[in-house]
Amino acid sequence: MGLCFSRDNRSTAKRRPSKRITNHSAAAAAADGGVGSNRWTRIRSSRKEENLIHERALAAAILFQQQLQNGGGTAAFDRSASLRYPNGSSKRNQPLPRSSSSRARSLTDPLLQPHQLVNQDIKLDNLETNHFVLVHGGGFGAWCWYKTIALLEEGGYKVTAVDLTGSGIHSFDTNSITSLSQYVKPLTDVLEKLTDGEKVILVGHDFGGACISYAMELFPSKVSKAIFIAAAMLTNGQSTLDMFTEKVESNDLMRQAQVFLYANGNKQSPTAIDLDKSLLRDLLFNQSPTKDVALASVSMRPIPFSPVLEKLSISETNHGSVRRYYIETLEDNAIPVAVQECMINKSPPERVFRLKGADHSPFFSKPQALHKHLVEISKIP
Repeated sequence: MGLCFSRDNRSTAKRRPSKRITNHSAAAAAADGGVGSNRWTRIRSSRKEENLIHERALAAAILFQQQLQNGGGTAAFDRSASLRYPNGSSKRNQPLPRSSSSRARSLTDPLLQPHQLVNQDIKLDNLETNHFVLVHGGGFGAWCWYKTIALLEEGGYKVTAVDLTGSGIHSFDTNSITSLSQYVKPLTDVLEKLTDGEKVILVGHDFGGACISYAMELFPSKVSKAIFIAAAMLTNGQSTLDMFTEKVESNDLMRQAQVFLYANGNKQSPTAIDLDKSLLRDLLFNQSPTKDVALASVSMRPIPFSPVLEKLSISETNHGSVRRYYIETLEDNAIPVAVQECMINKSPPERVFRLKGADHSPFFSKPQALHKHLVEISKIP
């Protein structure tokens, strides 16, 4: 609101003097000894004061909320609680507790810095691990996590965001990727280099869900928890294409956006899947800021087709031993909520969180709410 008032004041200040710059106005000003000019100066000063008072009032409201949060008031305000239950309620005993957040704060809010909006009671020494490994979805790269990386590192977490083979700035031709293991190698390299006893929290988005499942099967002892964000959470023997097929049948937008690439000739199988740039906003970023859509439009690369076809081989002994969590995106046009729920029901995770107002890219559309859930999951004993 403060910015809007500033813009209005500037435009008003430009219009009104233009009306006064006439011979008649000059004569009138001279006749009253410049009183008109002084009056105009007082009006401008008064409006500046009103703006300052307005900003101070907003700041005071923020401080009041923080005091309540810290126990300085009679009403408790817990930013870490995603669902608030009435006294005596026992809903926490549900088999798949769901959490939701509808906070619409922005990282660009001039009155609110990121550290004012996230939990400040994080005791990293008490966590099993404070190391997040972020795995992007199909077509994305490590660049898509820039807000999440900043928020987590500000809270003292260690963060590793990987570029999978042929993604982001990884210098490899996407059309030449022939297997899931080849595509996921940058991730498995990170896990292989961990020291004995060192664990991480794997976070996978979209196709990255299948990638972290592959890694969980290989390195179960190195993964503390796995978080699936609007991601392919597959069962044994299922391919990502199986999940994609389910969502495309009920998703005309996805079908329209897909562009198959045939690097080996049109008579051979597709080598990659690209997305129509003109449909990116509607498909992936329908709730995201324009600047992030612009970043994605020049940064996204095709999705290798062979890994999408490959059926996942996972076991209860390895993959099944890792604690899993799912974060649903409720305004998702790429993987509709119905498809997300279907995956959840087929392979129930330990807990499900829900992001209200989030499109398929919550790291852009709801970065603060997403961060809150990541921190909350890291603190689950």
